[in-house]
Amino acid sequence: MLEKLKTSSPIATESGAIEFNDAPVSPSRIRLEASTHCQLKCPTCETATGELYEQVALGFLRFDKFRQLIDNNPQVREIELSNFGEIFLNPHLPKIIEYAFEKNVLLSATNGANLNTVRDTTLEALVKFRFSHIRCSIDGASQETYEQYRIRGNFDRVMENIDKINAYKKQYKSEFPLLTWQFVVFGHNEHEIATARQMASDRGMTFETKFNWDEDWSPVRDKDMVRREMGVDATSRSEFRENSGSDYMEYVCHQLWDHPQLNFDGTVWGCCRNNWKAFDGNVFEDGLEGALNSKQMQYARRMLTDAVEPRADVPCTTCSVYKNMRKEGRTLDRANVVGWRKGSAVPRSS
Repeated sequence: MLEKLKTSSPIATESGAIEFNDAPVSPSRIRLEASTHCQLKCPTCETATGELYEQVALGFLRFDKFRQLIDNNPQVREIELSNFGEIFLNPHLPKIIEYAFEKNVLLSATNGANLNTVRDTTLEALVKFRFSHIRCSIDGASQETYEQYRIRGNFDRVMENIDKINAYKKQYKSEFPLLTWQFVVFGHNEHEIATARQMASDRGMTFETKFNWDEDWSPVRDKDMVRREMGVDATSRSEFRENSGSDYMEYVCHQLWDHPQLNFDGTVWGCCRNNWKAFDGNVFEDGLEGALNSKQMQYARRMLTDAVEPRADVPCTTCSVYKNMRKEGRTLDRANVVGWRKGSAVPRSS
């Protein structure tokens, strides 16, 4: 078992020495990757290029492991299943969805799903067992535009699957899963933002735009139009940072406390951005609280909030978000958690 460090925030003792005394974290919400497989070949995605698998294992979350985690951790009430891969490629997903429903645990896929390959039985299970929310990654309003980034993707099939979900929602008289159309804005698709927004509205979906993470790949062209359509005074992540004084992805640092990221094999990654080095521990071997409160995880939380010196073995040390905060002399403000809980829902009837 991992040795746990039970202290994490600084207080000054009578002698002036600094000690740490925060309790270990025991979150009710976790992120558990259901699949690191993906069938698409998006040009700048490390899953598509294979770079992801140099550190992150390739595979699926097994039903028996999911059941073990749920049964051993009754404090867990919400689980995010999507991250680097496509959750609908996991053959165990229907059983996972049904078991979570039986145990009154909310499931979501708000980091993104491409919905290109999914069986009708799975689509029905999403509705029947009240899957909470799906953020659908659809960067275009036509096949010609969509396939430029979502290579191997079929726009019409995605629309068909969304329509099937809505048909099942009508059949079961349910509003779940909530559906969001996520549109990553590029130069080649910016002209279809308004059309996509209308298509989303027609299907009862909320619509969200997002900055491309690689600004050199198909950068936006009509910046004034993009600012209007996105409702943000920026057209890129760097411009957002320049205008706001904070990193576009800084919210994910809070996940180390509130919504920690785990891989399907039980390894601990801390946040949804980390794909270069796992933390110590494994939730299936050390228990959830044991793995989330290893000395290494506790030190990472200190680095983010208490400005202790970075340590080479902690994955956050090489993260650009952390390095920018440190360069600017800032720490993570845990008293002002903005979060990323759009679409969070409670799909249960009393």
